[in-house]
Amino acid sequence: QPVESGGGLVQPGGSLRLSCKVSGFTLNDLSIGWFRQAPGKEREGVSCISNSGITTKYVDSVKGRFTISRDDAKNTVYLQMNSLKPEDTGIYHCAAVRYYSISHYCRITSTDFESWGQGTQVTVSS
Repeated sequence: QPVESGGGLVQPGGSLRLSCKVSGFTLNDLSIGWFRQAPGKEREGVSCISNSGITTKYVDSVKGRFTISRDDAKNTVYLQMNSLKPEDTGIYHCAAVRYYSISHYCRITSTDFESWGQGTQVTVSS
């Protein structure tokens, strides 16, 4: 099960870096996705990275502001969030799905993912 960290309260325009640490597998085995859910809203896909580490995808609302990356040595995927807006507020979850071969595929669709973390709260407010 992935474990998220790094959430918090930040002012509009600020930055946060979320971490998603996985265990039991290497990141070469897993595609990782980030999802968020705001109060009263449906869960939204934010970003994903393929198990090859080559393909990354973003929802349009975060393109140019968020960056997904990974550190294989730490078995950790990061979501760097810059120029944060109040509408970025929500609980951010990372999720993992196992692949049995190297793939350049990922999709920011919750049904593609098998294992979910508990989430970390991100609040953007002045």
